[in-house]
Amino acid sequence: MPTRRAFLAAALAQTAPQPVNIPGSILVHEHVLVDFIGADKFSRDRYNLEDAFKVCRPYLEALKKHGCARLQECTPNYLGRDPRLLRRLTEATGIDLWTNTGLYGARNHIFLPDYAKTETAEQLARRWLGELKTGVDGMKPRFVKIGVNDAPLHPLDRKLVEAAAIVARESGLTVASHTGGRGPAAVEQLEIFTSRKAPLAKFVWVHAQSEKDHAFHEKVARAGAWVEFDGISASSAAWHRDCVLKMDQLGLIEKTLVSQDAGWYRPQEPGGGAFRGFTYLYESFLPVIPRSLWDVLLVANPKRAFGA
Repeated sequence: MPTRRAFLAAALAQTAPQPVNIPGSILVHEHVLVDFIGADKFSRDRYNLEDAFKVCRPYLEALKKHGCARLQECTPNYLGRDPRLLRRLTEATGIDLWTNTGLYGARNHIFLPDYAKTETAEQLARRWLGELKTGVDGMKPRFVKIGVNDAPLHPLDRKLVEAAAIVARESGLTVASHTGGRGPAAVEQLEIFTSRKAPLAKFVWVHAQSEKDHAFHEKVARAGAWVEFDGISASSAAWHRDCVLKMDQLGLIEKTLVSQDAGWYRPQEPGGGAFRGFTYLYESFLPVIPRSLWDVLLVANPKRAFGA
């Protein structure tokens, strides 16, 4: 006769989330390598490309087993963007790693190069469109990544958004904007996009989970932009689940994106620091939301937001 402990273990095994495999799935916001040294000190000499490759590869191979076909690497220029590393990892794992163009103004602009403080929005847009045309280390940027601070937006933040709107209007690239200022900062960016005649369907509100008022999520989505709940982890899963289910209840699941904001090989730490893997969403989060939402969130919506 089974012991009580064996009975409980069997019961838990039956109720524990089962890992999910979604062929062709896409993670829209993750990182491979990030260096927070600041724009004035950043250099690729601060890390060894081979070491970074060896550390990151197993995490991507583990992700591949869950059906992931594409990972959008959201590290901007002057923060550790390295298409050389992304190309090698793509070739080694079969996951298509996308890179970006743009600049990151969050954290009070310490990751902006000097030229970003003097050039106009139009000049910055030409730089980013130039990267789209000629590529970066042999890789074509597939989206724009910017970062802004709290609302009301600082003039430097507004300029970055204006430049991104120009690129979105002229190239069709989607803009993923790290928005540290929550709902009001997201709404202000939509106003800038509108003033620059850029389609709101090309704007992604990154880190929308930081805003606790669902009214802002609804407002941005109904305007036509994308609401991205990233940073999904064990500590945040309950709130992220609430966000996703609320958007579904509002009939706005088709304007919703999810991801983990995971990874983070850090050159300044021994061995790259504590790398957070990319599989939690498949192993623990998706099993606790309706099955009907899986393909919408991980396949259909990323393609609609960023392209196939």
